[in-house]
Amino acid sequence: MASMEIDSASSNASDPDNPRFSINVLQLLKSAQMQHGLRHGDYTRYRRYCTARLRRLYKSLKFTHGRGKYTKRAITQSTVTEVRFLHVVLYTAERAWSHAMEKRQLPDGPNARQRIYLIGRLRKAVKWATLFAQLCASKGDSRTSLEAEAYASYMTGNLLFEQDRNWDIALLNFKRSRAVYEELGKVGDLENQVLCRERVEELEPSIRYCLHKIGKSNIQASELLHIGEMEGPALDLFKAKLEAVMSEARSQQAVSMTEFHWLGHRFPISNAKTRVSILKARELEKDLQDSADSLPAEKRLTIFDKIFTAYHEARSSIRSDLVSAGNAENVKDDLSGLDKAVSAMLGQRTIERNQLLVKIAKSKLVRRHDEKNEKVTKPEELVRLYDLLLQNIADLSDLVSSGRDRKPEEVTFAEECSLKSIAFRGERCFYLAKSYSLAGKRAEAHVLYCHARSLVEDAIQKFRSENISDPIIEELKTLIEECRANSCIEHATGIIEEIKAPENLSNKISNMSLTGAEKKPVKYLLQSLDNYESAIANSNTKSAPRIEAFPPAFQAIPRNPIVLDLAFNFIDFPSLENRMKKDRKGFISRLWG
Repeated sequence: MASMEIDSASSNASDPDNPRFSINVLQLLKSAQMQHGLRHGDYTRYRRYCTARLRRLYKSLKFTHGRGKYTKRAITQSTVTEVRFLHVVLYTAERAWSHAMEKRQLPDGPNARQRIYLIGRLRKAVKWATLFAQLCASKGDSRTSLEAEAYASYMTGNLLFEQDRNWDIALLNFKRSRAVYEELGKVGDLENQVLCRERVEELEPSIRYCLHKIGKSNIQASELLHIGEMEGPALDLFKAKLEAVMSEARSQQAVSMTEFHWLGHRFPISNAKTRVSILKARELEKDLQDSADSLPAEKRLTIFDKIFTAYHEARSSIRSDLVSAGNAENVKDDLSGLDKAVSAMLGQRTIERNQLLVKIAKSKLVRRHDEKNEKVTKPEELVRLYDLLLQNIADLSDLVSSGRDRKPEEVTFAEECSLKSIAFRGERCFYLAKSYSLAGKRAEAHVLYCHARSLVEDAIQKFRSENISDPIIEELKTLIEECRANSCIEHATGIIEEIKAPENLSNKISNMSLTGAEKKPVKYLLQSLDNYESAIANSNTKSAPRIEAFPPAFQAIPRNPIVLDLAFNFIDFPSLENRMKKDRKGFISRLWG
């Protein structure tokens, strides 16, 4: 509504005979998309918003299409008497485009029939975008006409991009749209310049992909994957196309992948879907290892989620093959072994992801004042994460140890899992001691620090005896020093508190009172006589303890009953006038009576 008011104000200032309307197309569309679903990629919600917006515009303009039977009413140059008619054409194009993108985002991708419908909706979007550009050329100002041309070129490029043909024409449209937004990004207010630059960045991957398809670019597929990591509604079609290309490439590579190697075992893979899923997971793992130091933690967590999805798809395909295997024992054994191997790989990546979460939590634990106002990690959260790690290690160890014929690699892997379990127990014990320390329980914290130190020393000794080199060893050495320092601190703090205990006790006893100004409900000492707990030695209590409420509260006591005669008002008593004494009057009073 605010955009419409601005547009109307601009239109009134022009020539009344031939009004020129002004619409900030990119700003209007970006605001609508971000507020109605596209911030999270929800094209269904945005399509419904466009439908509701069109319904309101039709009603307000009194431009409905009949009551009972549909009557088509075209929007021409003579029809456009105010800016809202241009909004009708623009939102119709947006509705068709969002409907196409909704079909593109189906879980298994659009099938042949849905793809025909998708291309039809994109054609409809191009039709309305072209009409919008034509109307803006005659009814809009110069800036509006330029933005409308860029919008129509962008929609035409999207259609050709989806059709996988005429890449040179698609490239020409994308470049034309980019040139317009580059020029518009040099003028106007700061917000408009930022939006234009963002749109230029969103168009760049599509242009580079078109150049790649034409053959005028030396860009590799791996570079295209890095381009696809950018965000924005304009890139969703490019991402879908890129995923389709990568799936086709994986299918071609999966033909040569016949076995899955894991801890000395070789399992044959006959299902093409299983091959593609495993190949996708391996590619993601390679990307994760190659850019481990450069990628931020959030991006790495996103890649872990994609790896989990790929392995779950592989397990689903394997178990479907197990159901249809019938009585073929050899095939069943191979599929069961493959399922075990994929489950073990999934468990290993789960442990790595949880270790990344521990690393993130540790970085937030040492912060005193966070600049981004993020929540600072508590030691209890790290204890919970280490509980998850211990559970993951136990599940993985049980999975690897199961089976009859165990390879030497499996035995070695199970031993590494048990050593990591000891190390994780030591780190968990360390952060558990930290939580007790923050609660003021010095003795418990000191004992836990000492126990954590012994666990960590035991883990390091076993790592060295097994000649296992693991990055966790350096962390454990640092942890030993921290355990020693913290145990000394807790010991000293406990002695100081014990020395000051009589003085603190006398101060707290002297602060005991009958009355107090606390507004919160207080538990009085006389109410806790049956509980063996100290009211003044508890370090968590902030206020002085109170003996009893004074003055005492009112209490209900028994008293004589109150008798109410309720029937008195409803009794009709007989008249007593005949029994009343009558006054006798004299002679004179009778005359004037």
